[in-house]
Amino acid sequence: MQLQNYTKEFKYNWQLAAPVMLGMLGHTFVSFVDNIMVGQLGTAELAAVSLGNSFVFIAMSLGVGFSTAITPLIAEADSAQDFKKGKSSFKHGLFLCTVLGVLLFLLVYIAKPLMYFMKQPPEVVELAMPYLNLVALSLIPLVIFQAFKQFGDGMSLTKFPMYATLIGNIINITLNYVFIFGKFGFPEIGIVGAAYGTLASRVIMVGYLWYLLKGKEKSKAYVTNIKFFVLDKLMLSKILNLGAPSAMQMFFEVAIFTAAIWLSGLLGKNPQAANQIALNLGSMAFMVFMGLSVASMIRVGNQKGLKKYSELRRIAFSLFLMGILLAVGFAIIFFAFHNQLPKLYVDYKDAENLIDNTEVIKIASKLILAAAIFQISDSVQVIVLGALRGLQDVKIPTLITFVSYWLVGFPICWFLGKEHVYGSFGIWLGLLAGLTTAAILLYIRFDYLTKKLIKKKL
Repeated sequence: MQLQNYTKEFKYNWQLAAPVMLGMLGHTFVSFVDNIMVGQLGTAELAAVSLGNSFVFIAMSLGVGFSTAITPLIAEADSAQDFKKGKSSFKHGLFLCTVLGVLLFLLVYIAKPLMYFMKQPPEVVELAMPYLNLVALSLIPLVIFQAFKQFGDGMSLTKFPMYATLIGNIINITLNYVFIFGKFGFPEIGIVGAAYGTLASRVIMVGYLWYLLKGKEKSKAYVTNIKFFVLDKLMLSKILNLGAPSAMQMFFEVAIFTAAIWLSGLLGKNPQAANQIALNLGSMAFMVFMGLSVASMIRVGNQKGLKKYSELRRIAFSLFLMGILLAVGFAIIFFAFHNQLPKLYVDYKDAENLIDNTEVIKIASKLILAAAIFQISDSVQVIVLGALRGLQDVKIPTLITFVSYWLVGFPICWFLGKEHVYGSFGIWLGLLAGLTTAAILLYIRFDYLTKKLIKKKL
């Protein structure tokens, strides 16, 4: 009977999370398709996309992390039926996300020359430079899209961001095919073509999501007649106080995976390409857990607004259980197909690069085993983090993520990732250590806070 208390929530959890999962998977699927298409050009090109995206991912983590502050504020206002507070939260969130998107673009653009000083393979750096210019620019529409997405999630309109992402995917894949390989009379421009596809699709996604939200009665009044520059210092301060720690939480996690890309680059272009394959596959599983994390944020935020703390805890545990079950499923898939999955990314018919491609597959298959092992840790840490954001508890979790990834995970990545120790596999053992530490400490924090809230109400 006790287990049924949690499993009976699975259906509604899934209804909320599935569109978010599909939307998130849409983002990663674009990267998946980019990698497969670019992988046909050679391992140096695949490594260049990995290196260029490593800069963008760090900036993107700050933008996406910051935007998550909007969801719990909207969810709480929605459950309390407080339109004025909800519209103010969205408007100020959108303003701050727009400013942040421009700043992140400028930051990445200025930081580009750092690639020459990072001891990365020279041919990889030369290919990455022009690719990075356009992908950096796409950060502006991406962070604006995130503001609209987080608003939609907070209003429990999770399907709309999914639709926009699917449209973005179709456009991205089509433009990639046309520009990378020079189809239908267009010039063949290689990996720069993938960057054009990414930029165009992200601009269209923003416009389409706004159009969908404007057409829905529930959200129309929120997204129209926005007095963009009439700002309230108190609301700006509230979103900054929630958004800045959330941005740092995501930054600390994404940055350690980015460090893994750079550490792999020190081992050579083939280990870096193999790391990109394993990272891309691991990211697809992570996006499913992110869907449950957003559902956790929404449902916990709603229960917080209603002050039903025992219900809040029961619902959160149902989401943790769902995450663990899905993680076990992904782990089984990765274990079963660790030798086959990397072959999707390289061209075995390319005789010229056969030796490189064979080495990439050999390394990647081992890294996929490591990714299989850390699925449970990855799911628990991100779903619990979503629940803590729903409680609007962000400062202590930020400290926990820093300690887990940078005081525990990174030193292990650095030490075990050297060529004479375990190489690429050692880097991923460090990632496993960081994720597991985060999962344990964040769960302890959630358990402590919810018990305290329940006790306080009694």
